[in-house]
Amino acid sequence: MCLTWTYQSIEAMSRNWELSDRLNTDKKTLELLEVEVETAELENEYYVSSEYQELAARKFANKQLPGENMVALPENSEVAKNKHKVVTVAKEEKEYSNAEKWWMYLFPNR
Repeated sequence: MCLTWTYQSIEAMSRNWELSDRLNTDKKTLELLEVEVETAELENEYYVSSEYQELAARKFANKQLPGENMVALPENSEVAKNKHKVVTVAKEEKEYSNAEKWWMYLFPNR
């Protein structure tokens, strides 16, 4: 009876661990999707704006205001392209050992 209880306890802890891991993964996915939705909403607001409509009319329909002249500029050099290069830093997650994972699971507030 004791062995059965021990086996079922370990099985329940293992299942709980897998479910909490899946929950954390789903939370991260949800946050990413929320950011993507917010980005899409902002893009939609931009496409509706009069600023974008004016730029699109100028670009695609060759529309211009009275008195404006077209100026053709040369391509940017590599120095100009890399002058304000944005560097993104990916946040790395720490790899925990199996014992550390169990410790965090059993004692989450420590």
